[in-house]
Amino acid sequence: MNIIKLEEMLKQFFNEDLGDGDLSSEFIFSAEQQGAFSFYAKESGIFCGANIIEHGFLLLDRSIEVNLHTKDGEMVKSGDVLAVIKGPLQKLLIGERVILNLIQRMSAIATAAHLAVQETVGTHAKICDTRKTLPGLRMLDKYAVRIGGAFNHRNGLYDAIMLKDNHIAFAGSITKAVQTARTKVGHTVKIEVEIETKEQLEEAINAGADIIMFDNRSPEEIRAWLPIVPPTIATEASGGITLENLKAYAQTGIQWISLGSLTHSVKAFDISALVQMKGDHSLVHH
Repeated sequence: MNIIKLEEMLKQFFNEDLGDGDLSSEFIFSAEQQGAFSFYAKESGIFCGANIIEHGFLLLDRSIEVNLHTKDGEMVKSGDVLAVIKGPLQKLLIGERVILNLIQRMSAIATAAHLAVQETVGTHAKICDTRKTLPGLRMLDKYAVRIGGAFNHRNGLYDAIMLKDNHIAFAGSITKAVQTARTKVGHTVKIEVEIETKEQLEEAINAGADIIMFDNRSPEEIRAWLPIVPPTIATEASGGITLENLKAYAQTGIQWISLGSLTHSVKAFDISALVQMKGDHSLVHH
């Protein structure tokens, strides 16, 4: 993860929430008052977001002490302590919600990726994500996918050519779209073509696509069509794939399975904070 970019993102997120100041904390607690948080899991899954906790709180105050109890990619269960953070109480309260929001989302994505990867065990299929990430959070979303054991598809429009139905319609045909693109890009740029019929598959093969995506095709269709694809062309399945039918797709012989659901519809992983005032042994759940 790009730490410089991460810190710039965190500054922006804190500024959005903080505005002119944290009225709740500043009007109740003094700047000198110290306290401690412990972040803990309230469900089982894959933790992701150690850098968020560490760099986030230190951006707010360099004197804050961050003790991480788990690493990115580790399986945690309900009740496990993820980190303990000690320092100026005002700063802890300023950072709490922004940091929790991020690590809850990232842990949810990592857990979803992990569950998807488990469904491919015993096959050659690999799980990857899509561009269906939250604007502004793509670096974090895609990092969490990797932590969960899956792979990243292209990072954006800039690092691969992907010819979807609208590109093909505007160009006139798969052949025209691929040939035009091929004359204008360097040898390191891959060209992927989305197909929905066997005729489109054959055209994409003849046009020289590097990757062919079987879009919204059933496992039975993919299994029947794969034998005509040369081994030099990578294959991908996408659309309508869920955790329930994922194994059936993986068993077709497809090489890649892309899942937008890894990032566009995850439910936040349940993480909470235990707050302990200095000199006070009572714990308050947040």
